[in-house]
Amino acid sequence: MKIKTWLLLSYLIVMILPLAAAYALFAWINSYHADRNVTEYVEQWNNLQKMKDVLDNPLLYERGADFKPVESLKNEQVVITLYERSGVLLFTTDPYAVGSISSFNREKLYQDFYTIKQQYRTNIYKAPVFKEGNVIGIYEITTMRSDWVAGVENRTWFVVSLFLLLFVSIFVIVIWFVNRKLNNPLNLLRKNMQAFGTGQQLTPFTKRQDEIGDLAESFAAMQDEIEKARQHLASEQQQKEMMIASISHDLKTPLTSISAYAEALKGQTLTKTQQVEYTEVIVGKATYMKQLLEDLLTYTLLQSANYEVERVSVDGQEFFDMLTSDYAPLCLSKNIELTTVCRVTGSYLVNPKQFMRLVDNLMTNALTHVSSNGQILLAALDAGTKPAECYSFVASALPKKNGMYVIVQNSGSGISEEDLARVFEPLYQGDTARTKVHSQGTGLGLSITKQIIEKHGGNVEMLSQQDIGTAVICYLPSIKGENQHEMVN
Repeated sequence: MKIKTWLLLSYLIVMILPLAAAYALFAWINSYHADRNVTEYVEQWNNLQKMKDVLDNPLLYERGADFKPVESLKNEQVVITLYERSGVLLFTTDPYAVGSISSFNREKLYQDFYTIKQQYRTNIYKAPVFKEGNVIGIYEITTMRSDWVAGVENRTWFVVSLFLLLFVSIFVIVIWFVNRKLNNPLNLLRKNMQAFGTGQQLTPFTKRQDEIGDLAESFAAMQDEIEKARQHLASEQQQKEMMIASISHDLKTPLTSISAYAEALKGQTLTKTQQVEYTEVIVGKATYMKQLLEDLLTYTLLQSANYEVERVSVDGQEFFDMLTSDYAPLCLSKNIELTTVCRVTGSYLVNPKQFMRLVDNLMTNALTHVSSNGQILLAALDAGTKPAECYSFVASALPKKNGMYVIVQNSGSGISEEDLARVFEPLYQGDTARTKVHSQGTGLGLSITKQIIEKHGGNVEMLSQQDIGTAVICYLPSIKGENQHEMVN
């Protein structure tokens, strides 16, 4: 039950309880009155008949009358009062009644004859006394309703006691529920928050279907997000430390070579051929260092969450046809068969410079790991097509229906599953055949590729099959617009 519902229900019970107690008391007294009314009326009437025989005597209403017969009727439960017809008090068994009644009271005195008028504590009966057809006096008999009052009071105390008992019980139950549903869970949640903040072990929180349960689930979700962020930061920190160490090593090696060859050029007599050779080595090492620093700068820039790639709208066919047309001479010089395919429609938002770098990185990676006389496929295709030029395991891994794919596929021995899961990590070298000693790569190319395509709203994956080859697949969504493909992420 929701806490809001429970509180409203408790408030309703507390509000209704006094009304219910009052109604129960009223109904019980009415029931008791109904049960006692007939019996009390009969008893009262029988007693009145005995008294009337004495009080109807006209002699009692004359001045100087003897009231001993009336005094004989006196007891603690009955008060008898005799009046002259003018309203003057003649006699009363009530020691506290004195004087005479006023004219207003005299008018009241002549009302309600021959009826038993019930009040809370008394029954009052009045009747006139006649002599020769004229009223000479009035008597009033007041009977105490002691038994009835005692019964009502007993029932009132019982209902009040029951009400107090219920009130105290409800109060205790409310306190118990407040502790169970509010105080204890909130204290546990507070302790868990403090424990989480200080890195201590958390106490398990029982699943609840109320607002505190929702709050606990939100805290658990926040905790998971923070833990993921911590792990991500720790992973990034580890990668940065590894990157710094690796780049330091990669810079130190060419710097050592440059220093050695420069000393050789400076301090020794060399032939023309040796001078040219040493100069080429120095230039090559300097170019490699420049490329390494440029890749590091690009990777750091792309990793920033605040960095946005500036994109422009391009015609897909024209742009990607240009992008795939510049690698034939390079592949021919390496005796590698290159196949290019460009079947793209619609418009796309791209950063031309960054996308050229993406394709360069993929082609460099493919050229590095394809053997002589091997094959490379560079394709730009509309999503939703099944290209015959691709390997079967590549064609079956193109699920998107809108947008386009850039595919770089090369023949070779393939990559293991373990390496496939980590190839986009910076500086990861899972295969000794891929180290920088044998290739001139910096180890950041695939990581930069992943950052570029994600900044464009797409994604990248690498597929491989042993003894067949490897493919890198980049997906790019198209622009939302009239007569164009709808972007699908």
